[in-house]
Amino acid sequence: MGFTGLALGAMLHRDGIVRAGDAAPAGWSPPDGRPHFPPRAKNVIWLFMIGGTSHLETFDPKPALNRYAGKTIAETPFADSLKNKFTDNLRLLVQDDPDGHIRQVLYPLQAGYRQRGQSGIELSDWWPQLGTCIDDIAVVRSMWTTDNDHGAQLQFHTGRHMLEGQFPTIGSWVHYGLGSLNDDLPQFVVMGTPIADCCGGLGGHGASYLGPEHDGVQLSVDPLNPLPFAAPGSEVFREEQASEFALLGRLNRLSAVKYPDDPALRARIKSYELAFRMQMAVPEVLRFDDEPPACHRLYGLDRDVTRSFGQMCLSARRLVERGVRFVQIFHGSNGGAGAWDAHGGLRQNHAGQCAQVDRPIAGLLTDLKQRGMLDETIVVWATEFGRTPGSQGGDGRDHHPFGFSAWMAGGGIKGGIAHGATDELGFHAVVDRHYVTDIHATLLHQLGLDPRRLEVPGHKRLEIDFGTAIREIIA
Repeated sequence: MGFTGLALGAMLHRDGIVRAGDAAPAGWSPPDGRPHFPPRAKNVIWLFMIGGTSHLETFDPKPALNRYAGKTIAETPFADSLKNKFTDNLRLLVQDDPDGHIRQVLYPLQAGYRQRGQSGIELSDWWPQLGTCIDDIAVVRSMWTTDNDHGAQLQFHTGRHMLEGQFPTIGSWVHYGLGSLNDDLPQFVVMGTPIADCCGGLGGHGASYLGPEHDGVQLSVDPLNPLPFAAPGSEVFREEQASEFALLGRLNRLSAVKYPDDPALRARIKSYELAFRMQMAVPEVLRFDDEPPACHRLYGLDRDVTRSFGQMCLSARRLVERGVRFVQIFHGSNGGAGAWDAHGGLRQNHAGQCAQVDRPIAGLLTDLKQRGMLDETIVVWATEFGRTPGSQGGDGRDHHPFGFSAWMAGGGIKGGIAHGATDELGFHAVVDRHYVTDIHATLLHQLGLDPRRLEVPGHKRLEIDFGTAIREIIA
């Protein structure tokens, strides 16, 4: 019942069974499940594209790349891009690549683009369905990070460079800071194959020093086996298991009469009760037959190319609808750097990857909005870095941490705006630059949490860890 403890921890926190350690300073107390100030949002759905999605062929198209295609950066009016001081932020993981994957010969855009929605935000033609939702989205075009290799996947979730080790992820901080809205389900759910061991592994949804009770719970989109080892096995009837739990409950309560102040015993009683409830609640979330055919079409469940990701997006809506705080969905894990890692064949690669996720993401936003849930649910789209303006191997783009895009929607986030900017080549974030933890800080602010009040004694955080909420995109 290991997974049970992940939901159980917050319940015991709330009941006062789990307390701060003796070493905690006077006056400090762990979170009590209540926000620090009135929140604008209650839930988060975090969509992460593994491998490094090109900002240039998605949310930040640059016509100068077509105009100067085939020329080196030094041969264009933008030669100063190579001298920009922002390259000093780079912390190389691969020391035999001293230029940090900078590619010199400019590569033209591999997809068309046009203005979308009433807001007129320019968006790649590879996102036709998402384009219909652009007026609900705030695109942040000025992200930057410090890792030029795929450890940036871990960095986007923790805020720290991979060389510094593993730290609590944004989902774990939310889990730690807020109480449960549904005691039958985990508060922090992970779907899709997580990032590979090369790039952070389970640390991409881990809690580190916050404790394993705040780790994300991996959920498979399979109603028959959504949580490995959670069910008693096909040979055990549910009535039989219910009788076993009832007997254990009676025995434990007899012991509780004799030992009324034993917190471990109280925790054990709760864990058995919760385990049984979760066996019923989790498969119910994945019962897509409850949804009408129009909903299946909206998420792309009727198409082979979109079915897998569409099922996860629909599951995310059903989870937050039932009170799950944080749902993290990975796309593109392939046991290595990730499917979006387009060092070659970028046109075919990104056209295919976008086709898998465009309709399901648009369906998710549309569904949340028509149900009145987008007002209190934040949807985040992110990737570890962008791709170089210059070509690699003639038809690909390399890793690019100096400027790239992410976006947010719902939960009090302004819609129909493009915030920040990269330069004319899409090389550096130059206007309203945002390190990855600014996305974290914005989420926490909308959830009513002050990250500085979540700090744990004995684990001093750096200033950059806290980030700064992006006020310009908050309604």
